[in-house]
Amino acid sequence: MLEGSWEQDAVLRDRERRIFSDPRKIHPINHQGTFFNVPGIHLCEPSPQRTPVLYQAGASSRGKQFAAEHAECVFVAAPSKVLLKKTVADIRRRAEEAGRNPRSILIFNLQTVIVGETDAAAQAKWKEYQNYVSYEGALALVSGWTGIDFGQYQPDQVLKYLHTNAIQSAVETFSTADPDRQWTVKALADWVGIGGFGPLIVGSAETVADELQSWVEDTDVDGFNLAYALTHETFEDVVELLIPELQKRGVYKKTYAEGTLREKLFNAGPQLTAPHPGVGYRVKHSVLPEVI
Repeated sequence: MLEGSWEQDAVLRDRERRIFSDPRKIHPINHQGTFFNVPGIHLCEPSPQRTPVLYQAGASSRGKQFAAEHAECVFVAAPSKVLLKKTVADIRRRAEEAGRNPRSILIFNLQTVIVGETDAAAQAKWKEYQNYVSYEGALALVSGWTGIDFGQYQPDQVLKYLHTNAIQSAVETFSTADPDRQWTVKALADWVGIGGFGPLIVGSAETVADELQSWVEDTDVDGFNLAYALTHETFEDVVELLIPELQKRGVYKKTYAEGTLREKLFNAGPQLTAPHPGVGYRVKHSVLPEVI
């Protein structure tokens, strides 16, 4: 593990003397953990962030608790505003109980958008895409995600919660998480057939932008993890049609901020800061005698 700041490490790249690093500042990791030990030296130098930005995916009860304690960014996949609002509020509440600022966690919902020059053009794309959705293929996909063989059920059978060691939040989402909505097997297949678990928004750039902004306002989510309906067309439409509309409204950046990803996301320094528990894992080493 390399000690010192990024700037201190950088000055060791002495091309003239052909010295990349100072051996006195390199120490074994020497991790002694419950499940494994790591005695050796890391294979590469630290990044400016030291710890990468910590993402967590999953909104089961255990997943939300882990996110509240450790995550900086969270990926969720709530199919409705009602469920997303509950999920966001629950994560922020848990974060506060863990001694963290609830706003120090950014939450992104999975969202699929089909954008066209007009609402009618977008609807036409959606109808075309639906022609290629396979009922059996959709069930095979969601069966792999959840660990449940949905092929054994009838299309009109209402989904009930089953314990699984796969994506538990997905099972909860389409069974017990929203008591105001019942999901049949066919409805689930239709839902995941385009874009996966996230909600689908279809329309012109103006229509989609309106809807995305309403999700932010109504649920307190920080942003979206965009899925595709069709590669690479979905993302081309987002770049060419949707982003200019969002920029015009002042809700999407026009230039990249300086610094690391953590600095861009949180307008703070590049490294983890207290009270994040990751700060406690830093080990300070004294400089070793020079090795000849």
